[in-house]
Amino acid sequence: MSLVMNNKPKVVMLGLGYIGLPTAALVAQNKIHVHGVDINPNVVETINAGKIHIVEPELDEAVEAAVREGYLKADTTPLEADTYLIVVPTPFKDKNEPDISFVQSATEAIIPLLKEGDLYIIESTSPIGTTERMMGLIFEKRPDLKNKIYIAYCPERVLPGNIMYELVNNDRVIGGTDVTSTNKAVEFYTQFIKGKLHRTNARTAEMCKLVENSSRDVQIAFANELSLICDKADINVWELIELANKHPRVNILQPGCGVGGHCIAVDPYFIVADYPLESKIIGAAREINNYKSFWCAEKIKSTKMEFQLKHGRKPSIALMGLAFKPNIDDLRESPAKYIVQKVLQNSNDEEYFIVEPNIEDHKVFKLTDYKQAAQKADILVYLVAHNEFMTIKKNDKKVVLDFCGIIK
Repeated sequence: MSLVMNNKPKVVMLGLGYIGLPTAALVAQNKIHVHGVDINPNVVETINAGKIHIVEPELDEAVEAAVREGYLKADTTPLEADTYLIVVPTPFKDKNEPDISFVQSATEAIIPLLKEGDLYIIESTSPIGTTERMMGLIFEKRPDLKNKIYIAYCPERVLPGNIMYELVNNDRVIGGTDVTSTNKAVEFYTQFIKGKLHRTNARTAEMCKLVENSSRDVQIAFANELSLICDKADINVWELIELANKHPRVNILQPGCGVGGHCIAVDPYFIVADYPLESKIIGAAREINNYKSFWCAEKIKSTKMEFQLKHGRKPSIALMGLAFKPNIDDLRESPAKYIVQKVLQNSNDEEYFIVEPNIEDHKVFKLTDYKQAAQKADILVYLVAHNEFMTIKKNDKKVVLDFCGIIK
């Protein structure tokens, strides 16, 4: 065991999920002592063993080294430090209202530990005004700290599958509750980030994160709406988009079976919930992308019925992919997962092969190897464009529903 293990942590990371753990490992790689906190004892135990509970390239090596060298330790409770990062989930409740209860709980957990000169940063995606709200909570319980600690917001903007690189090299937007807090937060991130650090205020930084993902959602909604139109018009949407993008000022994205993940599928609701009258396009985009998943499920259902009428027997169906995007194991808000659930609810004793090459097993679905599924199924349904699926040879005897551009 390393001799530095007992050193007081400089950073407390509250939340050791898809963003918190990579960030903790990155900070620890820079010889800064990190005390990671997670409410799941299994996660804590896994990390302290130098292992990881999520799939992310290079993360396993970073965590193993950080734990072995004594710069990263996990626990279920926080300790006193100099900097506190809130990197916990911010899901949404019924009626698509943002839920910041995890942010609040994490904040309340460290309020007794705060001291003059400490830096408190929220990285969790949050509704506008959350940082100021947490500041009010802190000062309500610790009035002695007013104007004596630094409070800021700095959202992550990384791509799953490339997080360890993008955490270092992507630009970051940093907004404090005052200029001094902004500068203090910039000073902290300068230690391990090579990308440019852009200063602003907390409210603008919060909105920036929401706007980035809402913009993507709107653009994807346009592509998904085109796919619905082209299906009725008997036009190959993939060819159409490729041709339209030959225009020097047109860049249409690729359609899919919906939008998933904890960012693009969620963040627009943070705006719509607070500004429903002003966010018409953003709200409509969310409806289109949600509808696309329902439409895909209905398309599978109608194709299944057509097959049965034509061949006089029930088809076997391969549902290819569960993750919310290609080549990752993350199923959060996944449209593919929703479609599989919807299809199975409407099943009539057909044989289904459910495929997700990036996870070994699932608590609900029995998983099948992608090669075996492709060989046995009468109907191939491509939901996620995983690299493995690109290697499947085309078979004219199979009925293929391609919702993600595998065959185009």
